[in-house]
Amino acid sequence: MSDSIKDSTLVNHPPEAPVPEGNRPLVPPIYQSVKFEFDDLEHTLEFLRGDRPGYFYTRASNPTTRQLELLCAQMQGRDDCLVTGSGVAAISHTLLALTKQGDHVLCFVETYNPTRYLIRRLLGRFGVTCTMLSIEDLAGIGRVLSSTATRLVVFESPTNPMTKIADIEAITRLAHEHGALTVLDNTFAGLHQHGEFPIDIFVHSLTKYASGTGDVMGGAVIARTDIIRAMRNEFSTLGGMLDPHAAWLVLRGLKTYYVRYRAQSARAMAVARMLAGHAQVVKVHYPGLESHPQHALARKQMRDFGTVVTLDLGSAEAASWFADRLKLFAITASLGATESLVVPPQMMSGRDLSAEQSRISGITDSTVRLSIGLEELDDLLADLRQALDAAAVAGAPAPAGQE
Repeated sequence: MSDSIKDSTLVNHPPEAPVPEGNRPLVPPIYQSVKFEFDDLEHTLEFLRGDRPGYFYTRASNPTTRQLELLCAQMQGRDDCLVTGSGVAAISHTLLALTKQGDHVLCFVETYNPTRYLIRRLLGRFGVTCTMLSIEDLAGIGRVLSSTATRLVVFESPTNPMTKIADIEAITRLAHEHGALTVLDNTFAGLHQHGEFPIDIFVHSLTKYASGTGDVMGGAVIARTDIIRAMRNEFSTLGGMLDPHAAWLVLRGLKTYYVRYRAQSARAMAVARMLAGHAQVVKVHYPGLESHPQHALARKQMRDFGTVVTLDLGSAEAASWFADRLKLFAITASLGATESLVVPPQMMSGRDLSAEQSRISGITDSTVRLSIGLEELDDLLADLRQALDAAAVAGAPAPAGQE
């Protein structure tokens, strides 16, 4: 750069401070730049033709977001990854990139509400049909796949919020026998679980366990190289890619991912055991409990049972009283962060479901979902007990059979 340029120009073309060869930062920098350049037009055109590696526009790719993609792919045991601005963006972009008019999607009642909306309403407007079953209905899955050409089988395990466990081996086998791709929302299980199964596409909300601190949003789509390559242009054009600063924050959060997930899962197990023995609690839903109807399947498929514990308290009044009197559990959405959260039944109603589908979902007007954080276990247990005891003392209806 010429020494004769004016300062007002210099501030837009500052001197470089390159890191010497063999000298690197321990924490990778944030590439907070929308645009990248090459030395000349010829090199730029080579890149645009796909003949030269590099970066050009952050909506398509960025060194910081790419580092996160490579890390997530390796953690999940797959080749490649695309990161998005939220978990729902990961789901919507995947569905839009992989379906077309006339396709059929198999999904399930026990599925995240926005996912159901995207499949049934958004894709439905563009001529994509769907069938919705229970995740436990393996016979029904087989019948649908054998009778209807199906593009995608979209499911989650454990399910939100009832922690039902999908038989991943059976579902993937049935899907692949009939030429369908499997899409697993693996958010509850985490980036370190289920990679040994032949899932075609994993989707995650990085907002949860990957970030771990509840202050950044993101999503990830993880798959084989050929699938990611086929989706990459659609993802870039749809425009929901993750910002590099958000990607850097998720990378920072992932440094403590395993420590957090395992410690929170251990607390969740202890919480589930305490609740299962409490007189005010009708039922506890946690796959780590021997009483969970799919405990054996969970043990076969998972190394950690997760941090979500769901319980039934017998009445809507008892559930509301309990949630309001918790002191360490914030009444709010999301999960997987270091603080504990509670979602009362009024925030989980599936208004899009029929009466029979609501029954299948298992959610009642007394269902409460807990996301267990990193507070001291003794403090969490004491808080839960006092909230349950307060509900009983105040005259909240006792659970069925406990009057």
